[in-house]
Amino acid sequence: MGSKHKTIIVTGASQGIGAGVVEAFLNRGYNVVANSRTITKSAAFAESAQLALVDGNIGESDVTAKVVEVAIKRFGSIDALVNNAGIFFTRAFTDYTAEDFKGLSSTNLEGFLYVTQGAVEQMLAQKSVGSVVTITASLVENPIAGVTASVPMITKGGLEAVTRSLASEYAKEHGLSRVRAVWRTLPASRGHSQQQGRTHRADARLYRQTGTRHRQ
Repeated sequence: MGSKHKTIIVTGASQGIGAGVVEAFLNRGYNVVANSRTITKSAAFAESAQLALVDGNIGESDVTAKVVEVAIKRFGSIDALVNNAGIFFTRAFTDYTAEDFKGLSSTNLEGFLYVTQGAVEQMLAQKSVGSVVTITASLVENPIAGVTASVPMITKGGLEAVTRSLASEYAKEHGLSRVRAVWRTLPASRGHSQQQGRTHRADARLYRQTGTRHRQ
């Protein structure tokens, strides 16, 4: 994607990977819509001509609707989505509660579902190439002894599965360039081996509906 006029949505954007993604796209001239629960109150970013900030829990459908609406009304398109918002914590499997699971599902699954539906719908309406990237966890396929994250991995594994399905669903006939999941590894500071994050390419290299190949 080479045009400075293209628009990227980034969730979980106030810190860490999300903040880094926002900064990288801004530095390359893209428009960005950045979301986190209280991003306008954080010191991470200030609104600008290129950057729109949207507060709220991405697991709530009205918040995701606002994120999509801001991207379209302010910048005129949605060309890529980075699903970075997510929560992760460890407990013994038998200690996870119903509330824990509801919280994990709301942010990690519903947050993905609602914003990705809105973004893909707009990409298809534009009849132009777009991309969806979702941050998951290397623990899905490489669990580590002593890291008791079985319940969060239900949601992270679900994201990998839906990514593969979406890549298949939107191959050729539709306008997405790629749908992929990227592993997030555990920080080395926690004493765990840091694997190199790999890109899991449930990667659909798709064509425009006109049949024109997308140039990267």
